Amino acid sequence: MYVFVCHDDPDSIFTAIYDAWASRLGHKNIRILAKEPENYELFCEYIHVTTDAEKSRKVADTIRRRLGAAASPVLFQAIMADESGIAGSGRRSSSSSFSITKADALYRTLLLAFSMEYPDRVLECLGNPYVLYLFELSRSVQNEAHHLLGFLRFKELRSGILFSEIHPKNDVLPILGEHFCDRLPQENFMIYDGTRKLALIHRAGAFDFLIANASALDQNLIQNYSDSELEYQKLWCGFFESITIEARKNPSLQNQNIPKRFQKDTVEFQN
Repeated sequence: MYVFVCHDDPDSIFTAIYDAWASRLGHKNIRILAKEPENYELFCEYIHVTTDAEKSRKVADTIRRRLGAAASPVLFQAIMADESGIAGSGRRSSSSSFSITKADALYRTLLLAFSMEYPDRVLECLGNPYVLYLFELSRSVQNEAHHLLGFLRFKELRSGILFSEIHPKNDVLPILGEHFCDRLPQENFMIYDGTRKLALIHRAGAFDFLIANASALDQNLIQNYSDSELEYQKLWCGFFESITIEARKNPSLQNQNIPKRFQKDTVEFQN
């Protein structure tokens, strides 16, 4: 068995798929892992993949072209998922003694799709464990992105930039970027993923955004709010307190409506 090991990001996974496909080692003899294995297994040769933007682009373009607008977004979302949060992650395929992982599931799903007369209908094959696993991963990403579209809070910095900090389980920045670029096209804004130390940056008037490494982000700078922002925070928290009916407080229901992991990034729960 040949195991291609890559990093857990879309470009690395797509590069691993390209290298695995081009290796001619036999699809049944290949696995792809998006992380370093905890334990190396006997009779396996581990091949570490070097991320290549051009190879990644070719694989992504092929998926879009062959699988179309219906299936390709689901696969792209699936590889942005945090597998540890998926119920049943680590399950084993009936045809293999190895646990299913998202990188290998994507590889197997593409093999299945390209063997079909209509590749864009591959997501109808939910009886296939690899397709089902990708579908569950994609649903997890979509659900979290949907929550954040409602819970995300922008704060105006003294520089005039709108800033928001989130701590998602999954890599949802690309989904949030598409939404807020459409909603706030004339604003300079930044969404900081504190989990992955990545920042989504949008320049006023631009039609697109970029995602950059923000591990060296100045924490003092992003907490330097404008005077109007501080006033609005004070007013909002005052309103939040004023409508509270002490006798009808229901923390359990509140945690259902806005899960605790989102509360630390919302103003009304920080005071």
